[in-house]
Amino acid sequence: MQLSGRRAFITGTSAGIGRTIAVRFAEEGAEIIAVDLDAGENERTEALIHARGGRCTAITADVSVEDDVIAAFRRAGDVDLLVNNAASAAGDDRIPELSGDAWDKVLAVCLKSVFLCTREALISMRLKRRGVIINVSSVNALVGINLAAYTAAKGGILAFTRLTAAHHAAEGIRANAICPGTILSESSERYYREHRELEAELKALYPGGSFGKVEDIASCAVFLASDASSFINGAEIPVDGGLLATRPLKSLLPITK
Repeated sequence: MQLSGRRAFITGTSAGIGRTIAVRFAEEGAEIIAVDLDAGENERTEALIHARGGRCTAITADVSVEDDVIAAFRRAGDVDLLVNNAASAAGDDRIPELSGDAWDKVLAVCLKSVFLCTREALISMRLKRRGVIINVSSVNALVGINLAAYTAAKGGILAFTRLTAAHHAAEGIRANAICPGTILSESSERYYREHRELEAELKALYPGGSFGKVEDIASCAVFLASDASSFINGAEIPVDGGLLATRPLKSLLPITK
């Protein structure tokens, strides 16, 4: 029970990495505030946690909208842990084909949400002089692959993470970023079943020849949230099966969170 007695505000909890982090944090004793725009699937996350004997409150909110974030934190109350996981790559593309509207939307969901949620979480964390912020970035932030807006947003998350750590370490607050490689969630598994050639080409980029699991990211998040990582601050941690160790990449393929 590494997170016993702590309250965790987690975004993007309706599926995949966010749902798995929420379940794992609850299993480690944390009370979960699960925040997502998809009310139905987010309530399913809440039910999964309750079925395992955990505590969870599902909140429907668009974390790219300032008023929604403020209202969500008012309902949540004080928090000890924040996981900024919400993301979108809808409409994203290479630079020549990318529209301004798609750029704005992706940066709002992926990057603006991190600022908004961090700002609100810091209110209670600074008063208590303790807290942990975990931002889910991507290997896209570390090497040019594809998806212009998503890559820019995930790179911005790393810079913002370092700034947060530097500004608030003296107040007992840590901020770190996880950079996942290709992670198999339910949706990505369906996608690759329909695109076997792309799956094979993408797997060839990984030294071990396989993708990661959502549990791999959740395990890293638990470690960063716990006291076991108390001297890790401002770090960016790739969880990528050695992808970045194999540079230069063999091809420029989209690598999803």
